[in-house]
Amino acid sequence: MEIRIVLVEDDRPLREALRVLLDGTPGMRCVAAFGAVEEALAWRGPEAPHVLLLDIELPGRSGSEAVPDLLARWPGSAAVMLTVFEEEDRIFEALCNGAVGYILKRAPRLRLLEAICEVHEGGSPMSPEIARKAIRELQRLGRPRPPLPPDAAPLTPQDLRLLRLLAEGRGYREAAAEMEVSINTVRNHIRRIYEKLQVHNRAEAVAKGLRANLA
Repeated sequence: MEIRIVLVEDDRPLREALRVLLDGTPGMRCVAAFGAVEEALAWRGPEAPHVLLLDIELPGRSGSEAVPDLLARWPGSAAVMLTVFEEEDRIFEALCNGAVGYILKRAPRLRLLEAICEVHEGGSPMSPEIARKAIRELQRLGRPRPPLPPDAAPLTPQDLRLLRLLAEGRGYREAAAEMEVSINTVRNHIRRIYEKLQVHNRAEAVAKGLRANLA
């Protein structure tokens, strides 16, 4: 299946280079590219993206700050941050706002393409250090536990194990290998977790699971 991508990057030469790269890669298509968040939110293209590539630093609203609005504009999309440095605070802000990972701008272009495929398969491209920081910070915040729906079925031990693996930044394939099950089994678990927690994407499931001390 073709992976549709929306790119938000204010550096015009980089934006055009990435657009050419994406459009020239079999199985990918850049459906739109913008220099600012406001332009992306105003766009009314006919096709929703699967993946949002966002510069973490943008004129006007920053990419990390705008993640919730962009995900509300395109429910079901996955946001990946583009950053020059591993700015832990900004990356963590983006993750808390719903981004699923990040990629360094200086990374080899093949790594960028791999990250997009990884995200499309449910993965989270990020370093283990950033993943651990996100988990520690979410736990440290000690936010009130959101109640589960009264009629929600309990999460099984296998569901909980999968949530923990996703919280560590593992992709679906990595989680399947760790759990010694097929990737289709992992996808079935994910669908059940979404239904039980009443969420719509992996980032929400992990966040709600952590904050409820489920994971």
